[in-house]
Amino acid sequence: MSHLSISATAHGLNYLPEYYADHAGLFADRDLTVHAKACDPWTGVLDDLADGTADVALGGIWVPGMYHGTSRELTVFAQLNHQFPKALVTRTEQVGDFEWASLTGKTVLAPGIGGSAPYAITAGMMREAGVDSAGTTFLRDLSTPMFVELFEDGLGDAIILDITTAQSMHDRGTGHIAVEYAEVGGLGPNSVYYCRTDRFDELSERLVAFTSALSDGMAAVRQAPVSELEPLLAEHWPAMPLATLSASCARIQRSRTWDTVRIDGPATDRWMRILAEEAMVRSAPAFADLVDTRIVDAAELVAVG
Repeated sequence: MSHLSISATAHGLNYLPEYYADHAGLFADRDLTVHAKACDPWTGVLDDLADGTADVALGGIWVPGMYHGTSRELTVFAQLNHQFPKALVTRTEQVGDFEWASLTGKTVLAPGIGGSAPYAITAGMMREAGVDSAGTTFLRDLSTPMFVELFEDGLGDAIILDITTAQSMHDRGTGHIAVEYAEVGGLGPNSVYYCRTDRFDELSERLVAFTSALSDGMAAVRQAPVSELEPLLAEHWPAMPLATLSASCARIQRSRTWDTVRIDGPATDRWMRILAEEAMVRSAPAFADLVDTRIVDAAELVAVG
């Protein structure tokens, strides 16, 4: 039996298909053992890749995008999230359809200790809607728990959150989900798997087995009644109320977040363009410069066979 080690930037509900695949024995069915850990700080995934502690990293594609063309060569081979499972939470309940222009002149808390993606995708969607994001004050670079505490104590007008934390605030009555990014943001590779480019060929057989199992796990999680997933939810997040976890899971199931392990080219190019507009990359790398599709291609052939 072969082994694959994964270092992830978080341990979140949006990663559930991977946890399910391990729980259901889908990796073992393919003679693969998988060890996954979440790094704190998240940048530990890069250290783990560099020294070989991890074979694969799981996190935002913006990281390989920022490193493209540098001495740290990374190759993306599959995705875990086909959309951005985030939400904007406001103090007052939304009346009518949400408009990005409503954030003009407001202060938005954008947790950033795990990276700049929450801010960048929000500002990008504002620009796409014809709204100047410079008209909004974004408070950044602090952790989600810290910003949630400060928001609940009166700081800011809105806060960008993962679905679980947004649902938790909704359930506590300390905020209202004004808009879910999966509903308005289209497709986007929010969370992807990548490895060192120089190890891609060495790992390929294991990556195909992993991706094949992940695809089956993703389909199962997308289609399962939430009640059947509750034991796994409780196992992974025992401190979170089960009702909140279940409601959050149902929200993601209704989106396209868990549709496919195949990364969408135009969606990736759009995300890179947004990053370029934020000067987070020197120039927007093309899809083909970041993603090697051979692993997903082979995994799909295994499934057909």
